[in-house]
Amino acid sequence: MHDHDDEPLDPAAMLALLERQQRAVGLAYLKPVTVLYAVWGVAWLVGFLLLWLADALGWLPLPVAGAIFGALIVCSIVASALVGIRMGRGIRGTSNFQGAVYGISWSLLGGAFAVLGMGLLQNGMSQELAALYFPSAYALMAGAMYLTGAALWNERSQLVLGIVLLIIGALSPFFGNPNNNLVMAIGGGGAFLVASAVTFGRIRAERRRS
Repeated sequence: MHDHDDEPLDPAAMLALLERQQRAVGLAYLKPVTVLYAVWGVAWLVGFLLLWLADALGWLPLPVAGAIFGALIVCSIVASALVGIRMGRGIRGTSNFQGAVYGISWSLLGGAFAVLGMGLLQNGMSQELAALYFPSAYALMAGAMYLTGAALWNERSQLVLGIVLLIIGALSPFFGNPNNNLVMAIGGGGAFLVASAVTFGRIRAERRRS
């Protein structure tokens, strides 16, 4: 008896199998990225919009808006760290060490920018300048991290998003406070949500091809 399972695949079948495996790996990568973009998009849109409403319109007390904004950013940083570590596992060409360093870097950089801001406040930085510094600092942090992610995982969406965030972080102080928060909410939050929608569309397209 001849076992057909032992017969080698013809080149076309081998190519099809390879393409299916590549799509499976791609989907495993894109799913958490879609969620991550959505988390940051909601955090930026809601958080910065609340800061603008509190400062510009007096819609709610500014400390309350600041507390909500801070909680949203912390949750986003933690989510980014966890997703970054997870993405480093089982992805071909990427070691666990790379993923772990990338994930931990979110928390380390977030803490470093916060401590730097507190040090500047202690040494005379005004509340007006602090309101410009903190939003831009976290935009620049996120932009730099997404550029790093683009290099690690060869992902163009992270490259584009990183560049957009760097531009927004650098230019938003020119709008002054509190309008810089509105720029962050619409520009930054909108960029994240668009990236999430585009990535979700890629997932659906890959599933239809499978």
